[in-house]
Amino acid sequence: MAMDPAPHDTPPAKTPEELAKIRKDIRRNYIVIGILFVISSFLGAVIYAAELPPPPHLYDALARCIASSKTTFYGAFWCPDCAQQKTKFGTGAQYLPYHECSLPDHSENASCKSAGITHYPTWVFPDGSRLVGVQNPSTLAAKTGCPMPTST
Repeated sequence: MAMDPAPHDTPPAKTPEELAKIRKDIRRNYIVIGILFVISSFLGAVIYAAELPPPPHLYDALARCIASSKTTFYGAFWCPDCAQQKTKFGTGAQYLPYHECSLPDHSENASCKSAGITHYPTWVFPDGSRLVGVQNPSTLAAKTGCPMPTST
């Protein structure tokens, strides 16, 4: 009398066709993983490069021009977006028309309250229009009529 194999017994051997399909599936998985690795590495490099400051002095003249246009950049010392905004200008950040809105206890000072500043960074232009959030130097150049630098 033959007995059914127990569940812990060795499974039946795979046919050559089944083995070939398994190898093909494994190869396809390696290819997909490799492609995903390359894509994620590329995206990581692009994000890293985007966060680097520009070459020294590239935006110095632009920042001076923005300041002379009577535009104001409202921000707070504790604001990460304000720090990112300054980083976009590199060494030129020192020339931006920055107005500190935060008191040491992180409350807003009176001048920013009276200007209606509720988010940082906020750019206020002479015509009364505003841009809120981190802006590209090219956006600010266009808005203020300042020329964009063409080289370092």
